[in-house]
Amino acid sequence: QLQASGGGLVQPGGSLRLSCAASGGTFSNYRMGWFRQAPGEEREFVAAISANGGSTLYADSVKGRFTISRDNAKKTVYLQMNSLKAEDTAVYSCAATTRPWNLIQVSQFYLYWGQGTQVTVSS
Repeated sequence: QLQASGGGLVQPGGSLRLSCAASGGTFSNYRMGWFRQAPGEEREFVAAISANGGSTLYADSVKGRFTISRDNAKKTVYLQMNSLKAEDTAVYSCAATTRPWNLIQVSQFYLYWGQGTQVTVSS
C-alpha cells in the first residue's frame, strides 16, 4: 500500500513537499513515480526515480523546480516542489512499478497507486 501526504494550499512561488509512504512488500525493488491530474485533464507524468535512487526523470513542465528523492530505509518517496505555479494545481499520486526504465512515464505500467493528495496553488 502507498499513502501520499503533504498536499495543501500554497501561494504562487511557494513550496510543498509531498511524501509517499509504503507498507508491505519490498520497497527497494520498485521504481517510483509521481503523477498528477487536474480537473478535466488526463493524468500526466511528473517525475520518477529508480529503485536505488540513482536515476531520476522529470516532465519538462517541472524540470528545475521539482525534485524526487527516496529513502528506502523509511520506505518513502518524496517530491519537493518549489516555485509552484497555478498550473501545478492537481491531485498528485504516487505509484510503484517494476517495469523497465524506458516505460517509467507510462501510468498504465504502474502496479500500485496511492490515494492522491490535493495540491492547490492560488493567491
